[in-house]
Amino acid sequence: MEILLISGLSGSGKRTAAAILEDIGFYIVENLPAKMMVAFAQFCVASQGKYDRVAFVYDVRSGESAEEYSEALHKLREMNALCRVLYLDTDTATIIHRYKETRRKHPLAKEGMTIESAVAQEEKLMRPVRESADMVINTSTYSTAKLRSELREMFAAGNNKEPLQVNVMSFGFKYGLPMEADLVLDVRFMPNPYYVDELKHHTGLEENVKRYVLSFAQTQEFLTKAKDLLAFLLPQYSQEGKSMVTVAFGCTGGRHRSVAIAHEMAAAISAGGYPTTESHRDISR
Repeated sequence: MEILLISGLSGSGKRTAAAILEDIGFYIVENLPAKMMVAFAQFCVASQGKYDRVAFVYDVRSGESAEEYSEALHKLREMNALCRVLYLDTDTATIIHRYKETRRKHPLAKEGMTIESAVAQEEKLMRPVRESADMVINTSTYSTAKLRSELREMFAAGNNKEPLQVNVMSFGFKYGLPMEADLVLDVRFMPNPYYVDELKHHTGLEENVKRYVLSFAQTQEFLTKAKDLLAFLLPQYSQEGKSMVTVAFGCTGGRHRSVAIAHEMAAAISAGGYPTTESHRDISR
């Protein structure tokens, strides 16, 4: 079992880090007192693998003493589990900028106190936690993407690294763009089976329609270029830290051309080793 304590200064990105680690496979628990973290961890150890990766978001502003934290950490490290502490640090100027940008109040800032004074007070409170840390990341210059990449490198290596999930879908432009799409490719330039009487009332999943759509030179050239594009993009998305990508192919009504193309592309992406799902939003309209 793996136990991770996520801590750090306010504004350093603890909740963002927790969300990223949740995507990696950690069960996230926030704002438990130190003694309750120990009790919960004991429950997880006894669960026989049900909770094999647990991350606590911990903050000593709850009023606990450094001794209470140190005692709890000692007990966690004595368990039959890998226990580590991740501390997120940030320079004072960056924290001040982030709080001004969000217009939120620093949690330690009393009336009349500057953010700088609140940060100095928090640094003093958090010093025992920082000194106990196994890993320290200074997020002052980090974007969310950079933090995601760093955490995936640290905690999702080897067998724990989930492959990129690719969702391939078809849709009709006349019914609007799919909100969940990351990439949209328009196939309305292809000859339309709708205007062929014997194909009009069939769909792109049926052999006669697929054969018609795929019979044109421009369709084959498009498929070649689309496959090349995704062969380049998907590893980049995976490296950047994305866990899921939705690729949408659109035609006018979403019954013929986009369906046939999405079906072909889903098969090609799956053959490339990516877990792939296929859906056709407007095929029944």
